[in-house]
Amino acid sequence: MATTIHPPRDPNTLSNYNKWISTHITVNFDILFEQKKLVGNVVHKLKSITDAESTDIILDASHVDINNVKVDGKASHWELLPPLEPYGTALKIKLNDGVRLNDMVEVDISVKTTEKCTALQWLTPAQTSNKKHPYMFSQCQAIHARSVFPCQDTPDVKSTIDFNITSPLPVIASGLPVRDISKKPQLDGKTLYQFHQQLPIPSYLFALASGDVSEAAIGPRSVVATSPDKLRECQWELEADTENFIHAIEKIVYPYAWGEYNVLILPPSFPYGGMENPIFTFATPSIISKDRQNVDVIAHELAHSWSGNLVTNASWEHFWLNEGWTTYLERRILAAVHGEAYRHFSAIIGWKSLADSVEHFGHDHPFTKLVTDLRGKDPDDAFSSIPYEKGFNLLFYLENLLGKDKFDRFIPHYFTKFKGKSLDSYEFKATILDFFQRDQESSKLLDNLDWDAWFYAPGLPPKPQFDTSLVDVVYDLSNKWKSLPDSTFQPQPTDIEGLTANQIVVLLEQIHLFKEPLTAELSRILGDVYGLSKSENIEVSNLYFQVGLRAGDETVYKPTADLLGKIGRMKFVRPLYRNLQKVNRPLAIDTFEKNKDFYHPICRAMVEKDLFGERGE
Repeated sequence: MATTIHPPRDPNTLSNYNKWISTHITVNFDILFEQKKLVGNVVHKLKSITDAESTDIILDASHVDINNVKVDGKASHWELLPPLEPYGTALKIKLNDGVRLNDMVEVDISVKTTEKCTALQWLTPAQTSNKKHPYMFSQCQAIHARSVFPCQDTPDVKSTIDFNITSPLPVIASGLPVRDISKKPQLDGKTLYQFHQQLPIPSYLFALASGDVSEAAIGPRSVVATSPDKLRECQWELEADTENFIHAIEKIVYPYAWGEYNVLILPPSFPYGGMENPIFTFATPSIISKDRQNVDVIAHELAHSWSGNLVTNASWEHFWLNEGWTTYLERRILAAVHGEAYRHFSAIIGWKSLADSVEHFGHDHPFTKLVTDLRGKDPDDAFSSIPYEKGFNLLFYLENLLGKDKFDRFIPHYFTKFKGKSLDSYEFKATILDFFQRDQESSKLLDNLDWDAWFYAPGLPPKPQFDTSLVDVVYDLSNKWKSLPDSTFQPQPTDIEGLTANQIVVLLEQIHLFKEPLTAELSRILGDVYGLSKSENIEVSNLYFQVGLRAGDETVYKPTADLLGKIGRMKFVRPLYRNLQKVNRPLAIDTFEKNKDFYHPICRAMVEKDLFGERGE
């Protein structure tokens, strides 16, 4: 009997993956920094999964330059189908003979990327920390792998991958380095780097980076890779927690499956947060805060090694299965390391983020549903904190409904059943119902649960009862600041004794939201007494600068401009420019002109809109 999926579950692919499954991919690329292109070929081993003899293979492609296609070593007829945006121009390959169920074919495609490739980002030396060499990295989630090479660009298909990458600079990929033969010098001064991904992964986890990077150990099975001038500080930041995080989640789920867990800290112009590429998490340099207070990002990306990378959403309509589970596991790691109250504190911050996203879209907007309809849509357009936080809240609700001990027995069962597979929300529901079927009490509770409301109701879910102990102390302190200058409150360094950086962030957020801003004098006192003016934690310093800018405190103007020359993450850059231009527009414009070549093009374009009109998001 055929294993055909009729029709494909993923509406965001043009491939006919209900007829073929790519089981293994070999990627052979030369990185050409001068041309900003990858050039080479990709070989798919495809298995027929339909009873009817298959004569056509359709793969996703977008803005790639294809030279020729061979099937089992022989030239084959191929064509690019008419564009169907936002999904690209599918590649259709005609087979000379029909292929029967479970038979294999090998498809070799000669390909190079183009300037319209949406997955690859090419940085100039000016955009790196030591400003010596160019840099390239990929970001394939959600449907951008098709702009690197033709593939079945859907999370419903997983393949093992061999990487053979030639570059003049060190290479990192989402596979284990083939260390004994990994670095083969070439005649042209380039080196061949080889990696093997032995666990099947979906196309969006294909990852490449190349630049001036060095590595240092941060644990018995972990290294950090980054620019040589930043290596020691990155090592110090991550070496205390990484292995502890891994041990914590292994106790909750089961042992880590990928061999190594490594972190690539990207250049400071990297405009985003992090990406869970297997073996090597790609991360923003803004987590390197010199106080080990921003490494929660690593807990999240590590948790993806189970939820997302091993057990994957079948389509982006069920994205919460990746991100809701990961956020839940991240907070379980934090509870194991820092205590249960910290998990609740993180969930309270997450609830605010969820409420902000619902407010942004509108309470009735379809993108505020847990399970979305993405037919004809770009998954990137639906991206927000909703699958993360609404998904977390469903799992947290189930934990409280069933009891933590019972839910903890379900977790490894779920991740074992779907290991190496993709699933949708309905399979998740069926699995938890089946697991508790013989437990009458739990079974009744799950049967009475309004699953349709959780999956399909827009807006906010029911708000849980959180432990507010770690946030109450912050709100009390912010209220004391709000009472100034009319009260007898005298700020002291002991006010924030024992508070984490995340608690300080919440304090500054509260102060920044005051209807009446602080006076310039009070803003200076805030920075001096609490030491915020000298904080090297960018999550803290950027918010302190925003409070100071709103207060008209001129002592933060230059430090703000200095920070804008060191970081390119849009989360910080755009609000700082918006606030700086309100109090000193010439300084804002001068700072931008001085640093615009340092910023990623996406960031640069957004800041230009903020400063010069056609205001961006």
